Amino acid sequence: MTKPTFAVKPGAVALMALMAATRFHHFGTPFALPDASLAVFFFAGLWLGGRYLFALLLGEAALIDYLAITKLGVSDFCVSKAYVFLIGSYAAMWLSGKWCRQFTTLSVANAAQRFAALVVSTSIAFLFSNGSFYWLSGRYPETSWAQYIERVAKYYPPYMTSTLIYGVVIFGLVYAVKSLLAARATREAI
Repeated sequence: MTKPTFAVKPGAVALMALMAATRFHHFGTPFALPDASLAVFFFAGLWLGGRYLFALLLGEAALIDYLAITKLGVSDFCVSKAYVFLIGSYAAMWLSGKWCRQFTTLSVANAAQRFAALVVSTSIAFLFSNGSFYWLSGRYPETSWAQYIERVAKYYPPYMTSTLIYGVVIFGLVYAVKSLLAARATREAI
């Protein structure tokens, strides 16, 4: 019987690096990219899978948040008892990515289905994170549906936009690399 080995996957390292590089600013600043965590969980579910990687990414996110708050002076305003609901947000992205594994061919229809899955899962992730924060964090003593809808109108567009931009860019890069590798293999075969 052989012992299981731990193999480092370059894709996992790249996604973890992307999260580490962007998680400090939720919506971005003129000097920093917006948080790519949602896209990271989606693509990790799509291409890598494995519950250990999901747990590792959750741990990385929590560690980055801890370091940002305790060492880098980032506000702890968003950390509350609702913080645990981020697990649901990231699980929605991860599971959506896993669901998209069935679309293996590079076609317009499959790209549209992956894009739609990214939109739906990002919307679900928003409801988990934003909804739990608004209703459970204690930061808003006078909660109301009208105020919540106002906050959705304010925060949902940038939340969705940054995730979709990361999705389109990453899908585009992967498609370009696959196309280049396929062309190279065709040339070498001739």
